[in-house]
Formats: sequence, C-alpha cells, structure tokens
Amino acid sequence: MSDQSPARLNPLAFGKPEIRVLHFTWIAFFITFYVWFNHAPLLKSIQTSLGLTDQELKTLLILNVALTIPARIVIGMLVDKFGPRQVYSGLLMIGGAISIAFAFAQDFIQAAILRFLLGFIGAGFVIGIRMISEWFPAKTVGLAEGIYGGWGNFGSAAAAMTLPTIALWLGGGDEGWRWAIAISGAVAILYGAFYFFSVSNTPKGSTYFKPKKSGALEVTCPRDFWLLLLMKLPLVMALGLLTWKLGHWGLKVLPTWLEFGIYAGLVALYAWQAWHIWEVNKHVFKREVPELDRYDFRQVAALDVAYFATFGSELAVVSMLPLFFANTFDLSPVTAGLLASGYAFMNLVARPTGGLLSDRFGRRGTMMILLAGLSLGYFGMSFINSDTWLPLAVALVMFCSFFVQSGEGAVFAIVPLIKRRLTGQIAGQVGAYGNVGAVTFLTVLSFVSPQTFFLVIGACGLLALLLTYLFLKEPEGHIAETLPDGTVELIKVK
Repeated sequence: MSDQSPARLNPLAFGKPEIRVLHFTWIAFFITFYVWFNHAPLLKSIQTSLGLTDQELKTLLILNVALTIPARIVIGMLVDKFGPRQVYSGLLMIGGAISIAFAFAQDFIQAAILRFLLGFIGAGFVIGIRMISEWFPAKTVGLAEGIYGGWGNFGSAAAAMTLPTIALWLGGGDEGWRWAIAISGAVAILYGAFYFFSVSNTPKGSTYFKPKKSGALEVTCPRDFWLLLLMKLPLVMALGLLTWKLGHWGLKVLPTWLEFGIYAGLVALYAWQAWHIWEVNKHVFKREVPELDRYDFRQVAALDVAYFATFGSELAVVSMLPLFFANTFDLSPVTAGLLASGYAFMNLVARPTGGLLSDRFGRRGTMMILLAGLSLGYFGMSFINSDTWLPLAVALVMFCSFFVQSGEGAVFAIVPLIKRRLTGQIAGQVGAYGNVGAVTFLTVLSFVSPQTFFLVIGACGLLALLLTYLFLKEPEGHIAETLPDGTVELIKVK
C-alpha cells in the first residue's frame, strides 16, 4: 500500500495502481447510480408511452428504492465472501440487463417488476467501500472513500442532465426514452466486463480477509448480539412502511391480502435473520472471544444513525427541494430545479472534504463537528418561508448540504477501520440505514410542513451526534486479523 500523507493523495497520479483502482471504482459506482435513476428524468415520456396513471407512476418511484435496503445487506455479505471485483462486475452486468429489459416494457406490470428488481443496483456503493479500503492505508482512506462516494454519487445528477437530450437525439416520443435507457444498461454491461479484467481485490502480496462465518454479521459479546438484533428491526420496518404506502397512503395499488402477505413475509424475514445471527454468534454466550478478534458493535450502531441522518436526509431533501422552492418562492419548475440542484452538486467537493478532514484531524471529532453543522443547517432551513430573501435561502441550503455530504464522507472514512474482514457487511448495514432514513423522512414530510420536516431532520442529527459522542472511538493502534493459516497480521490504522 502507498505510504503517502493525505495531502499527497493525488487523484491525477494515474501511474500508481491504487489511483487507477480508485478511478475505475468510482466510475463503476457512477454507472450504477446513472442506471438506478435513469428513469427519473424520463418519467413524463414513460408515463405517456405506457399509459400510466399518476398513481402507477408514484408506485414505480417507490419500487425503485424498495429493494435497495435488503440488497445492501446481501451485497455486503457477498463482497466479504467473494471480493469486490467479482461482485461489482456481476452487479453491473445483471443490472444493465434488467435496465435493457425495462426499456422495452410494454405495460405497468412489466415496468413495476423490472423497476423493483433494478433497485438491487443501488447497492453498488457498498462494494467500492471494501475495494478502496483494501488499496489505501488508514491515513488516506477517508479522502479516497470520499472521492469514491462523492464523484460516484454524481451519477444520478448526470442521468438527469444527459438522458433527456439523448432520448431526444434518438427520436423522442415512445422510442427515444427506450433507447436512452437501453444504452445506459448496455454501458453498464460493458463496463462490468472491463472492471473484471482491470482491477484486483488487493494490491499484490496483500491478503484478502474473509469472515470466519457467513450468513450474518459477527459480533464479539452478548451485549452486541442483542444490539445487532435491535439494529436489524428498522431495516425490516422501513420495508413495512413502503408496503403500507403502496397499500394505503394515496396509492392503494396492493390488494389487502397481498399487503398482509408482505407483512407476514417481513416478519418471517426478520425471524430468518435472527436465526442466522444466532447461528453465527451463539458462541459469544459460551466463551469469551479472544481480544485480538473483538470489536465494539456500538460503533457500527452509531454510524448507522449518522448515515440515517446524513445520506437519508440527502435523498429525502433532493426529492422535495425543487417543489419546495417552486411553491415557497413562486418560481418556475426550471428555475426551482436549477436552484435546488446546488444541494446535489455539492457532492463533488463536500464528500471528499469530509473524508480528508477525517484523515487529518481525527475520525470522532470530525464526525461530531459535521453532525453539529448538519443540525444547525437544517434548523436554519426550517426558517425559510416566502418572506425569506431568496439568495439567503439558497445560501442556507448550500451551507446545510456541505455538512450533510461531508458527514457522509466522514462516516465511510471510519467504516473500513472497525474490522477489516467485515468491512463489506458493516458498509452494507450502514448504507442501508441511509435508505431507511430517506423512507422515514419522506413519510414524515407527507404529514407535516416542510419547515417541521427540516426540524425533524435536525433533531435526528443531534441524536446521531449524541451517539457518536457516547459510542464512537477514535481508531488507533492496529487492527488484528487472522490469516487463513492461523497466524495473526496487525494492520496499522494510525
């Protein structure tokens, strides 16, 4: 691994193998988000072409994110077991094929099933977290993860900026949107093959650590066993909330028997998860885990809540901000969209900055400052109304978005330093909490004013700050990992 300081991590140093892996991997993430949101800027054309009602269109939007929550957990397990190169390549190629199939859907049922399945590609983010952590040392991993997350996350904005024009070039109307979405899927398939042959899971001579047991996240004491069971509940409850939306909240597209069938399935899913957690971790009730193998799961729980507040609020606010600006200031949709886009554009700079600050000034302290700034930003946004000076409102939004996205970068600067061989699973759980946050906050918004919505997010930021203060530790010393031959390797983290 490179031994450079954070200031010397030069993204333009293409001659270095770790820099090439960084660029190849953020491009993979960029493509997954580009494909995941390739329908959003073309919704009007899709609605007209397939003859969809407004209710059916809203259903497609919900289905697009529904599968991502469990997908991030599953992908995290697969990454730790098989390696990021194999899993990223497979996800890109399978997701690309589903995107092409969606492009040629002929009715709502076909479109709904394929959009639901395509939600799996939204789990791609988790894969790169493990890949980057293998190639960069602890003192630069925050900046590297921030570049990966910030630049890759821009894929959704790039889709909004380019796909309508591509659809227009390809004939517009019924055919244009189909070919635009199909082409994005084809690019994903081709890049998946390219990625497989262009990267390796670790630098030459390094060991790829795998979990000792598969099926559930390992914990190292009875307290953490019960906490893991508790932290799995919101993941299932968020899926139940999505089901309730489809069955009741304005949509009512699920018949009652199917809705309750899904609820029963979610209960069974949680029971199945609990059983696997027990099977993997029951030994912690019989004997003490050796100190070298221990880690504190409370740190993962704190990061779960931090990502719930950061990325969860980003997804929710990006969804509602254009309409909020249009209604509050009586702006045209184009003007409102341009002003609101600044929130998402901040990703290009803010997320890497969060990682860099974490590298340079400490993980725990940086996280606490950024969460405080997030809360302050959302409390400030809660005062925006029709009497607010528009430039001040935009400035408040930009201020808030910097702390939100820097906070995301700081979260994933810490994730790889908790337990190397479990990084994929930890990243999967933390990442899933971002989607849980989005579902939760958007549901809150359906019942309250935007001002109260911002206050709720600010309060969640304070809760995340409290948990960070109580449970998050500054990574230092070494992470101990056991090699396949039974010997122990110490990985320096500070």
